[in-house]
Amino acid sequence: MGSLVTQPLEPIKVAAPPKATSPVEPPPLAAPGAPTSPAEAPLFNNCWSCRVLSGTGLIGAGGYVYWVARKPMKLGYPPGPGTITQMVFGISIACWGVVVLSDPKGKAFRVE
Repeated sequence: MGSLVTQPLEPIKVAAPPKATSPVEPPPLAAPGAPTSPAEAPLFNNCWSCRVLSGTGLIGAGGYVYWVARKPMKLGYPPGPGTITQMVFGISIACWGVVVLSDPKGKAFRVE
């Protein structure tokens, strides 16, 4: 009697998966992060048009978030902690867009 907490736990027995009967074993998996073949395209292409589109989109989104937070302040309402946080978040999104546009590490250019 009693609750489940006071009773000892019974071990659950799980059957082992059946052994493969085929003589051919699959090849071992590649290391995580390593490309599996040279023809495989990278996850993100660092082309100029992709960076311009995503960078300006992030700058625009950050500007919009900042503008929405700033609008009540222009009407004379005092800013609260939520408004300040929203403004900081908007500025952060816009700065992320600038980083995407500027490509500070130079990954977009091939050095041969």
